[in-house]
Amino acid sequence: MATFALIHGAGDGGWYWHLVADELRSRGHEALAPDLPADDDEANLWSYADTVVETIGGGSELVVVGQSFGAFTAPLVCDRVPAELLILVAGMIPAPGEPPDDWWAKTGYEREPRERFDSDVETYYHDVPRELADEAMRRGRNHPSPAAGRQPWPLPEMPNVPTRALACRDDRLFPAPFMRRVVRERLGIAADEIDGGHCVALARPVELAERFVTFLDEQE
Repeated sequence: MATFALIHGAGDGGWYWHLVADELRSRGHEALAPDLPADDDEANLWSYADTVVETIGGGSELVVVGQSFGAFTAPLVCDRVPAELLILVAGMIPAPGEPPDDWWAKTGYEREPRERFDSDVETYYHDVPRELADEAMRRGRNHPSPAAGRQPWPLPEMPNVPTRALACRDDRLFPAPFMRRVVRERLGIAADEIDGGHCVALARPVELAERFVTFLDEQE
């Protein structure tokens, strides 16, 4: 049995992962999805990593998953505790010394061709059932903090942990061509891909959980 530590992205909470967590548990694994600190202007990236590490406790065969902004925190967790696998989903892959606030400019995001949309529903939840999309927006949280956004990413390099990066083919925030390039440039690997938009854990939880388990099986 593996323990999956599921780290949410900006504006979200652990609820984002609830459908995927249920799918992982139904397959015999443990799934933990903490709420990272919100409404704390001084919380930084290490604060977020501390929260995840405390939640993990003594979990075995650890798989750390970071979605979107969670990609800044997930490698820090792997630096703190032994992990079998790191998975980044539509991840804002960090670079050493680069503050998250600078990620957009440093990755050339604004130069990337993409269609603009007028609402969060159209951008983030276009393929999520409307009831789930409404609940997700209702649960929006004030995360990350200004301090975390300004903090230079603290590791000198990515941790020495097997890593997979998953791009979402229908992502309207981080289009697949953009993610393929960022994954190649920052991790030196080819991105794996899955159908679905930016909030794929709500749109395609079964497929996403299956992909996580497959990634783990391929490490064994």
